[in-house]
Amino acid sequence: MMRKGLLLVFCLAVLGSVTLAQTKIETKWHCNNPAVTHKLDVGDMPDHSYSIAQGTCTATTSSAGEKSGAYTEFDETWKASMTGHGRFNVTMDNGDMEYYTYETSGPTDTKKPAANKWKIVGGTGKEKGVKASGSCSGTRSDDGSSDWTCSGTKAKAM
Repeated sequence: MMRKGLLLVFCLAVLGSVTLAQTKIETKWHCNNPAVTHKLDVGDMPDHSYSIAQGTCTATTSSAGEKSGAYTEFDETWKASMTGHGRFNVTMDNGDMEYYTYETSGPTDTKKPAANKWKIVGGTGKEKGVKASGSCSGTRSDDGSSDWTCSGTKAKAM
């Protein structure tokens, strides 16, 4: 019985010593017009379609060392609104990678802002084991490019 009690105390001490270093991150992204886009009209009513796109983005400012990113995104457009989800593979200044998932929403009118919520689900090198989440607000242009201001909290077990 004593051994089980000591084992429990030891496990709790080890788990209690694992701390998470949390850092606030802020990045501004400029995304070019998607390099690949495919749109399919659903056909059940006007203004209902699905699309898939791939493109690249450049970090114009980053507190976390993010340099560039490549996205693959799937969207549904329904009348005046758009929702979607995608993956964003980010290259850091040191060459390590971070892998994001995100969900986006907004109006189809490119003059109005869009938003997304994201989280980091993996990484390489120093970014392995990183967990983060946050949100972005974006403006879109008629040429297909967009600019995003993103913020969140990043944590890594120490």
